[in-house]
Amino acid sequence: MTTLNVAVPLAPTDEQRQRLQALQRAFARACNLLAPVVQQHRCWNRVVLHHLAYRQLRQAMPELGSQLACNAIYSVCRAARLVYQHPASPFHVQRLGQRPLPLLRFADACPVYFDRHTLSLRRGGVSMFTLDGRLRFDLQLPDQLVQAFGRLRLREIVLTQATPTAYTLTFTLVDPHESGPDESHPELHVQSQTAGEGLAVWPDYLQVEPAAHVHA
Repeated sequence: MTTLNVAVPLAPTDEQRQRLQALQRAFARACNLLAPVVQQHRCWNRVVLHHLAYRQLRQAMPELGSQLACNAIYSVCRAARLVYQHPASPFHVQRLGQRPLPLLRFADACPVYFDRHTLSLRRGGVSMFTLDGRLRFDLQLPDQLVQAFGRLRLREIVLTQATPTAYTLTFTLVDPHESGPDESHPELHVQSQTAGEGLAVWPDYLQVEPAAHVHA
């Protein structure tokens, strides 16, 4: 599938940065509430996990809102596919067989996934959901992104912390005329090559805790 990733830098004020960090912590907590369900049920299909865990997640974290709860489910499924299905992963389900799966743990600085319901573009700016209401930034979108909106479909928007004081919004767009479920797309930015062989490298925000170390 044809994919375009465009990164847009954000330079928040101190107050804005605190709100973004609070949102990251809440999103990480949501992901960590979902991870044991994934581990127990061996399920990282977004639709099935939604049925298994959405109601409990909303009850535990009503401040997250319905759509961002769905986005946390999406984020956990992506990470689970990387750990449990990446060909180079030592925790691939085929290698583990019937042994318990390791547990995924998300750091407070994990990315936050947005969509058209939780982030909107305005002329010269962007408005995004936070725990304390909408947060607005004045920015000029790159011409490449503006042109792409007319011919490609927006698949996801990811907020990441680039430095202690700066953030990045990455817009991912795909060709609407090409088929292929979103579930099939691997996590980007996590593969490297060592001695000519593929090596699974987890993002800094993701830890994999072997089942032997998991306590009930």
